[in-house]
Amino acid sequence: MTQLQLPDTRQTAYSVSEVAEALSQAIENTLGQVWIKGELRELKKHRNGHWYFSLADEKAQLRCVMWQSNAQRVKSEPADGAEVFLLARPTFWSGKGDLRLTAVTLLQSEGIGAQQLAYLKAREALTRDGLFDPARKRALPGLPQAIALITSLDGAALGDMVSVARRRWPSIRLLVLPATVQGQRAEGSLVRALALLERVPADLCVIGRGGGAKDDLAVFNSEAVCRAAARSPIPIISAVGHETDLSLLDEIADRRAPTPSAAMEMALPDRNEVAERIGALGIRLAAGLRRRTELMRERMHRSGDRLRHAMHDRLHTVRVRVDRLGAQLQILSPLKTLERGYAVPRREDGTVLRRRDQFTPGDRFDLQVRDGVVAARTESP
Repeated sequence: MTQLQLPDTRQTAYSVSEVAEALSQAIENTLGQVWIKGELRELKKHRNGHWYFSLADEKAQLRCVMWQSNAQRVKSEPADGAEVFLLARPTFWSGKGDLRLTAVTLLQSEGIGAQQLAYLKAREALTRDGLFDPARKRALPGLPQAIALITSLDGAALGDMVSVARRRWPSIRLLVLPATVQGQRAEGSLVRALALLERVPADLCVIGRGGGAKDDLAVFNSEAVCRAAARSPIPIISAVGHETDLSLLDEIADRRAPTPSAAMEMALPDRNEVAERIGALGIRLAAGLRRRTELMRERMHRSGDRLRHAMHDRLHTVRVRVDRLGAQLQILSPLKTLERGYAVPRREDGTVLRRRDQFTPGDRFDLQVRDGVVAARTESP
């Protein structure tokens, strides 16, 4: 095996610093200080007064810095998306290996940049069709069975959303619809992924990606992407960029989350919190049943007392009536008549002899008196 021979560093290899210095001289000496026209993006003002921003057109962008001494001479602070003229010198920062434009003068033109113009046109068209109307927004399902995730397979957002979902509600089904989320192919990719929502068995969709520069998030201001989201048959949560990033898709979606992880927290309940609520509900239900049982027991006792009293009163009334009827019957009883000195003659077959012609001389009969029966015989008619 041939062993790789390192070059003699003293003769053939440059140091990093030497290359950086050569690049710096080549870049700075080639153009010098020039006027550049472009769209100003992502202006950030440092507390020490320095300005950091990007200058871009349809095909490229350059990072820029404007020191405080020059920035304070700018009459009015430009807005993101404004078209500006910049007098600047290309500078290679060897410490970080960055190429930047060091701006000396900044002038604003009357126009706006291409990206800002596209944004305004999209907003106007979407507003005209009523897609920003709050009445269009749908409620999220309380406990979805399946969630569609539209995001990049290579981004950290997918892992974050899956991790949060598994922690909060492990049984949830996650259907990943891969999409490119930045660059020239992103618009078509997102539109195709959104169209799949009509065919996948999901209750909710989350469109998510991590933060980035405005250029990286520009596709979420696309009119085509926003219209595709508006056609979704299920509610959509937009979780694009950081909390401070606001896109047209955020306004079209049914809900907006500051981050992809927050979107999953919004979409799914926490199983531990649900278990606690169920436990608390069980305790309240048991306590309610005990109170209800005690109340029913007290009512049954009171009803039993009232029933016993009612039965006692009813029996007393019936007893009094029976006694009264008994007394009346006793008054009408033949025995009472016998007690007053009367007797009742009866034949052996029990026939009562009421008339004189029923008595035949020699006939025997019984004479019922008060205290018994006396045998008797007819002597004469």
